[in-house]
Amino acid sequence: MTAPDLAATIAAIFRIESARLIGYLTRRTGDVGRAEELAQDALVAALEQWPETGLPRNPGAWLMAAAKHRALSGLAREKMLARKHAELAYMLDATRSDEEPEAAVEDIGDDVLRLIFTACHPVLPPEARVALTLRLLGGLETTEIARAFLVPEPTMAQRLVRAKRTLAEKRVPFEIPGASDLAPRLDGVLETLYLIFNEGYAATGGTEYLRPELCEEAMRLGRVLTALAPAEPEVHGLLALMELHASRLATRTTRAGDPILLLDQDRSKWDRLLVQRGLAGVEQAEALHRERRTQGFYTFQASLSACHARARTAEETDWPRIAGLYAQLLRLRPSPVVALNFAVAVGMAEGPAAGLALMDSLRDEAALAQYHLLPAARADLLEKLGRLDEAASEFERAAALTANERQRTRLGQRAAACRKSLARG
Repeated sequence: MTAPDLAATIAAIFRIESARLIGYLTRRTGDVGRAEELAQDALVAALEQWPETGLPRNPGAWLMAAAKHRALSGLAREKMLARKHAELAYMLDATRSDEEPEAAVEDIGDDVLRLIFTACHPVLPPEARVALTLRLLGGLETTEIARAFLVPEPTMAQRLVRAKRTLAEKRVPFEIPGASDLAPRLDGVLETLYLIFNEGYAATGGTEYLRPELCEEAMRLGRVLTALAPAEPEVHGLLALMELHASRLATRTTRAGDPILLLDQDRSKWDRLLVQRGLAGVEQAEALHRERRTQGFYTFQASLSACHARARTAEETDWPRIAGLYAQLLRLRPSPVVALNFAVAVGMAEGPAAGLALMDSLRDEAALAQYHLLPAARADLLEKLGRLDEAASEFERAAALTANERQRTRLGQRAAACRKSLARG
């Protein structure tokens, strides 16, 4: 194995193992920042030693042992009292063996779940939760997270530092919330994964329409969460939603990277494995909700996405059912964005005039004033109604509102096409 290949392999192993490593060390040290430093120290040790010794038979256990040893060495350098040193040595159960059976002696799964709830704690603002989750659970470097969210690396580094400092200052416990606190805390975790996925699925800015690596990371963390909380219907609902949406990623853009609308996509190229997994997840989420006699925001959205996944062609899409699901979702969680999606579905089910009437009632919504999808959706319906001058103006307005260059170009092209058709008479 060449040196670059070995370095890439070590990085991949660390990304897989980092959440368990940081979770365990956080529980033992009580400091998520210190735990991350120890995990990074273990990675550095692996990069230094594995090229000489080869990959250990149990890389995860080797990294854990290296991190523990690093923690004890740090204590010695700081001249801790012998009693305190012995106490922490006992706590960490230090060993240099690369065969340590961690899974047999520690509940690693619970540590990862605790880490998820810590990174997504409500004392942190949403943007900090997203960044910290990608850092601690995704193993992404600060440069990668900064690039994904279009902010300078120093800005992202400061955001991460502040997040870890806040957790320490607020003495956020490293624990799984009790039954009475689980639902609201779980909502924050799911929202964080949802935000990460959505940024990958339709980038809010920059030169690329998609960021597939963020979608992959959100789905990976979603699968971890379903394994750790298998009885929670919304966990399955969110994962199903992400998998169904991700099944279309290869068909959402042209080779040049320009957006392709859902109804124009080549459905034969959708990822059938992700479709099957997503549909199975929808059924599981719906069944769990029926048992509890509850409804769920993510499960509703997954059910909506399933309608598209089940349609072999765009013409076979069950728009009346989609409109009905959006009506239920609007009652469950009213919002201008859901109302806009409902109007789009009505426009497809009952005709563009019906959809446009609903959209026009949303034009004074403050929350949608800078939302480019409202004028874009209105333009689409106006075009279908033959009101090309109005459609072109709305496409141009939508283009001016979006920060994504690919979207701006595509919307501008649609505006130009409307004006060209209008000129031809």
